[in-house]
Amino acid sequence: MVCRLLCELVPDNYDMSDAAKFSETAEKLLAPDNGFWVALAFQKNNDGSERPVGMMSLDEGHALYAHGSLGEIMELYVDPSQRSSGLGARLIDFAVAFGREQGWSMIEVGAPDLPRWQRTVDFYLRYGFKEIGPRLEYDL
Repeated sequence: MVCRLLCELVPDNYDMSDAAKFSETAEKLLAPDNGFWVALAFQKNNDGSERPVGMMSLDEGHALYAHGSLGEIMELYVDPSQRSSGLGARLIDFAVAFGREQGWSMIEVGAPDLPRWQRTVDFYLRYGFKEIGPRLEYDL
């Protein structure tokens, strides 16, 4: 699902052939006591089987401005067939409840580029997130 997310966000950099690499990385990150978690949402099919329709990864960080621990939504993806169904909000609800259990003071999320992804930013703003400025990255 992360590969689907990245193929949608930055199609020039990713394609579905990258999925195996993400699977390997997930195994490493999800090791116990690593401070990284993934929540999955499934839809039940008519035949009783289930298919994944949403995912969110959470990472624990620490900062002075957060007065200790905080959570960060690293990836959040909802299958296009489930968008506007409330699934994204339910994943955020899970993150909030989980963050409170962990003792986090806040949850942050990096927003994608505007104006192309304005709908995504508006989703977070409606939920109650506040804009705190752009995020930059430096590849190592």
